[in-house]
Amino acid sequence: MKKNSCLCFVFIILFGFSVQGQSKKWTLEECVKYAIQNNISIKQSELDTKTAAIDKKGAFGNFLPSLNTNASHSWNIGLNQDITTGLLQNQTTQFTSAGANIGIDIYKGLQNQNTLRKANLSLMAAKYQLLKMQEDVALNVANAFLQVLFNKENLKVQNEQMGINEKQYARSEELVKAGSIPRGDLLDIKATVASNNQNVIVAENALLISKLSLAQLLQLKDFENFDVVDDTDIKDENKIMLQSPALIYEKAKESRTELKIARIKLEISQKNLAIAKGAFQPTLQGFYSFNSRVAYSDRVVRIIPNTINPTSTVGYVQGTNQNVLTNNFSPVLGNPSPFFNQFGDNKGQSFGIQLSVPIFNGFSARNNVERSKVSLERSKIAVEQQDLDLQRNVFTAFADARGALNAYESSVIALESRQGAYDYANEKYTVGLMNSFDFNQSQTLLTNAHSDVLRTKYDYIFKIKILEFYFGIPLIKN
Repeated sequence: MKKNSCLCFVFIILFGFSVQGQSKKWTLEECVKYAIQNNISIKQSELDTKTAAIDKKGAFGNFLPSLNTNASHSWNIGLNQDITTGLLQNQTTQFTSAGANIGIDIYKGLQNQNTLRKANLSLMAAKYQLLKMQEDVALNVANAFLQVLFNKENLKVQNEQMGINEKQYARSEELVKAGSIPRGDLLDIKATVASNNQNVIVAENALLISKLSLAQLLQLKDFENFDVVDDTDIKDENKIMLQSPALIYEKAKESRTELKIARIKLEISQKNLAIAKGAFQPTLQGFYSFNSRVAYSDRVVRIIPNTINPTSTVGYVQGTNQNVLTNNFSPVLGNPSPFFNQFGDNKGQSFGIQLSVPIFNGFSARNNVERSKVSLERSKIAVEQQDLDLQRNVFTAFADARGALNAYESSVIALESRQGAYDYANEKYTVGLMNSFDFNQSQTLLTNAHSDVLRTKYDYIFKIKILEFYFGIPLIKN
């Protein structure tokens, strides 16, 4: 019994956690922050920033000297040249060598300095590109978030309208039984209920699709249980519409990331031109080299018995006419100096400077300069074009926001009028002074008025967010 009670207790706790996880509703700020941390496009931009940082390290490394070491060991077996006498002998020779080389650029036409400056600018451009990607994702998330809110409210309106029509259908049945309205009006109301049911299904599908779109921006898999808060009180808190479009444009020129990126790319093009021009100048390099070697050989002798002194033998060195006296029948081996003694005796060093003056290289340096000049002109044009695009976007966004505000205010007034007309039509239909067709028309116009209010409301909110975005106001507060 106690065991079953414990199992039930654990199940209740797990079920409670599951319900709590599924009932979480995301705010706009939470959605934007989560998307910035998990969006795939942002992660790719972060990798680009890391690559730019690695390139900066490589540019800094050009100022450091290069150090390389080498070592080798070889065996020569059989008939080969004696390294001491220069004669061919049948011997085994071993040769060991080791060395180190150091080189450094003393002057390279300022190419290394300009390459480092370019790497710093490229890293800054990568960071701005990452920031722009975050801003774009934030705008997309805000748009998708507002679309979910619109579809939720639209579904609520359709369900309310569905309830009203079902009540109207029930009341019409009573009026038909009482003989107040003809049976044909009841069939019209029934068709309206079926049509409203279709609208509810369409609204549910639209809400599900909008949640899916937002969940994909956030890289969430469980989009069916994903939901957002019913924040319907989003307003123009910053009073952005009180600003003039010219002032917003001047503010945008100082803060907009795409304009900063264009300006940095212009500076990068200038550095590329300086690097290309550096190829016309001479280069001066310093170098230092150390090397040493060790060599020794083992020579095998052929043993000839000594008839004069049996205790001794005369060794004849193969390949030479030299007799070697030995007291045993072992081969005569060479007796070189110790390894480290030879290494110290045979060491050598060299150092100096090398000057290289470019005279003619098939126009490659000149062509690189010309290409860099063309790229520089492209960058200048890109900055001008970006400035024009920013001005057009700001003034367009301001006009769109003002138009969206006017449309929203007009739709609110229209909704009030449609609500009054519907209430009046409902009174006339109840007493039999209006047929079902005219009443359904009034009802349809009211439903459309509700939809127009919702559509213009969230369109205005998004247009305001875009205008604040250009003014330098972030979507979320850090």
